[in-house]
Amino acid sequence: MSDGPGPRQAPAAGQLPTGRPVLSLALVSLLEEVHAHSGAVYLLRPDEPVLEMAVKAGMPRAFTAPWERVGLSAPIPVAEAVRERRLVWVSGEEEMARRFPRIAVVLPYPFALAAAPVATARKVYGALFVTWPGAHPPELSEGERRHLTAACERLALRLERAAAENRPITHEADVLAAPVPGMGNTLGSVEAARMVARLPYGLVSLDLHGRIGFVNQAAAELLGKPPDHLLGTLPWVSVPWLNDPMYEDRYRAALISQQVTSFVALRPPGEWLSFRLYPNTTGLSVRISRARAVAEMARAAPPTGSGPSRLVTISQVLSLAGALTEAVGVQDVIQLVWDEVAPAVGSQALVVLGTEGGRLHVLGHRGYGDPHIVERFDGLPLSERTPGTQALNSGVPGFFDSREQLERLYPNRGETPDGFAAWAYLPLIASGRPVGTCVLAYAEPHVFPADERAVLTSLGGLIAQALERAQLYDAKHRLAHGLQQALLPHTLVPPPGIEAAARYLPAMHGMDIGGDFYDLVPTGPFSAAAIGDVQGHNVRAAALMGQIRTGVRAYTTVGQAPHEVMSSTNRLLIDLGAELFASCLYLRLDPARGRAVMARAGHPPPLLRRPDGRVRVLDLAGGPLLGIDAEAVYPTTEVSLAPGSVLVLYTDGLVESPGADIEDALVELGGLLAEAGDQPLESLADAVIRHSAAARERVDDVAVLLLRAHADG
Repeated sequence: MSDGPGPRQAPAAGQLPTGRPVLSLALVSLLEEVHAHSGAVYLLRPDEPVLEMAVKAGMPRAFTAPWERVGLSAPIPVAEAVRERRLVWVSGEEEMARRFPRIAVVLPYPFALAAAPVATARKVYGALFVTWPGAHPPELSEGERRHLTAACERLALRLERAAAENRPITHEADVLAAPVPGMGNTLGSVEAARMVARLPYGLVSLDLHGRIGFVNQAAAELLGKPPDHLLGTLPWVSVPWLNDPMYEDRYRAALISQQVTSFVALRPPGEWLSFRLYPNTTGLSVRISRARAVAEMARAAPPTGSGPSRLVTISQVLSLAGALTEAVGVQDVIQLVWDEVAPAVGSQALVVLGTEGGRLHVLGHRGYGDPHIVERFDGLPLSERTPGTQALNSGVPGFFDSREQLERLYPNRGETPDGFAAWAYLPLIASGRPVGTCVLAYAEPHVFPADERAVLTSLGGLIAQALERAQLYDAKHRLAHGLQQALLPHTLVPPPGIEAAARYLPAMHGMDIGGDFYDLVPTGPFSAAAIGDVQGHNVRAAALMGQIRTGVRAYTTVGQAPHEVMSSTNRLLIDLGAELFASCLYLRLDPARGRAVMARAGHPPPLLRRPDGRVRVLDLAGGPLLGIDAEAVYPTTEVSLAPGSVLVLYTDGLVESPGADIEDALVELGGLLAEAGDQPLESLADAVIRHSAAARERVDDVAVLLLRAHADG
C-alpha cells in the first residue's frame, strides 16, 4: 500500500526522474486533478497488438483481472481509445451495459469511466482509464477533459524520452490508498481507538481487498468471533454465515460505485443484523447493528444443508464468456478466442480443430507465420495417439510446460508445430459431445499453475458451446424473441387450496422488456411457484428469462425435488453459455399438508403473513446465483403454511432503490402486510406495489407474486 505521492518537484526539461515510479506518479497526480477514485495505466506491447496493465490505483487487482491483458480489437474503453486515438467517456451503469456489456457483466455497478490514449503524434505508447462514483454528472467537464488530455500528453513524452535513452519503463507497484489525514501522531491514533471502543454498535474497517484491518469489541461480539480471529481475514471467509455471494457483491458494489450500501443478514440461530458499508478511496467502514425491526418479524429457524461454495476467478471466466456469446459463425468464434482468450492467458498462437469422419480438421488458426505448419493438424485420425486426439477422446486437457515434456510423453507426435515451447490442449465438449480441440501455443516455456489450469479448462467448455451455437445463431435469436413474447404467464392456475395474484412493472429506462419473471406450475396434488431476476433490461435478459422459465417448468413436470430443479436449471444456464446471472426462488406448495418447501439462489428472502397478522422474513438456506458454478448446491427449507397464510415473493426492485436502506424497506413492507387484514389478494397485490418507494421510482424491474393458503386445501 502506497503512502501517496507526497510533494513533487518538477524535473528539469528533458529529464526523467531516476528510479521514481513514473507511471504511478502520473496516475496518482491525474486522480487528484480530476477527483477520480481509481484508475490504471496500460502499456502497448512492442511485439504484439496487446495492451498490458502496468499500474493500477484505488482498487484491488482482482476487480480488473479480466482486463490485465487485452487485445487492441477488444470492445472495451481503453482498447477503443487506442484504436480511435480519442478520449472515450462512459457516463454510468446504463451506458456501460449498452456500449461495453462485457465490463457491465463483471462490474454491474454505478460508476463513470474515461479512457484516453497515451500517445505522441508519431507513436502510441498505451492508454489509461480513471473512474468516478456513480453520482458523477452525466457529462465530462471541460476541466476534467483538459486534465486527462494533458496528463496523457505528459506521460507520452516521458515514455518517448525513456525509449530514446534506452531506459524502458514497465510494470510498477499498484497504488491502493493514501494515508488518512489528521492521524499522524500516536496520541491521536490511541484516542481514536478509545472513542471507537466506547460506541455501542459494531465498527469494522475493510481495506480495498476486503480484508479486516480494524474491528471493535462490539463488532466482534455481533459477528461471534474474537478480534484476533477476524483481523486480516475476509469477513465472508472467516464468518461462516456471511459466506454468501450476495454479501461479497455488496462490498464490490460499494467500492466500485463509492456509494453507501446496506444489507441484512441472519446470524444463526435467529438474530438479524444490519450492515451499512461506507466506502472511500482507502477502503470501507462498516457499521453493524441489530436489525430489531426485521428480527421482530423473524422466527428462529436454523438453516439446513451446507453453505454456498466459494467462487474462484469467476470474473475472468465471465468476461471471456461474454465475448464468446457474441460470436455468430465459426470464424467469429475463432477470431474472438484470438482477440480475447489468447491475450488474457499470454498465448502467441492458436489452432481450433473440429471433428468429421473420425478425423481432426482445422477450423481456423491465428499466430502462425507459415500456414503450412498448421497443415500437420489436418486429417489426423482420432485413433492416433497425439496430444490433440488424446485430449478430445479423453475429455481431459493436456498442459505441457516445455518441448521436452511434450516430446517425452509423445515421442512420435505428428501435429505439434515447430517454433513454440509450451502448449495447452483444451478438449471442446458441448452437451456431453466432443466437438473439437483448442490448442494454445506459447513462444517460451510456460508453467501452468492450478488456478490457470482451472480457468483454461472452463474456457474450453465455453469455446465448445460457442462453436456449437455458431451455426444456430439465427435460430437462437428467433427463439429469444419468441421467449420475449412469452415473458410472463398470461394466467395463473393455482391448485385447489391456493389463491394467487401477481404484478409486474418494467424499469423506467426506455426499455420495453425486462428480466424479472414469475410462474406457477400445477403438478397434480402439488403446485410449484418460482420468481426470479435476470441481470439486465434487454433482449438477452428476456431470452435468458424465457430459458429459465422453460427449464423450471420442464424439471418440475418430470417430478424433480426443489433442490434438483434449481441445480438442473443452474447447469442448463451454464451449458448454454449465458453471460448473465439470475437469482431465483423456487417452492413446492403442499396446501393439503399446510407446508411449502423452498430453495433459493441468491434471491431476496420472502415474507410470510400468518393468519393472526404477524409477519416475518423467512430465513431460507440458499446457494449462489444461477449460471455461475456448475457444482453449486441449493439446500431446501420447509415452511409451515397454515390456512390463511400469505406468502409474499418479490424481486429486489420492490425493496432496493438508490439511497434507501433495505432494512427500512422490509420493515415498511412488513407493516403494510400486518395491517392488510383479509382483503382480496388482488387488492393486496395492488397495495404492495403502490406503497413501495422503490417500485414508484422503478430503477429496476419489479415482480411480485402473492400466494394465500385456504382452509379447504
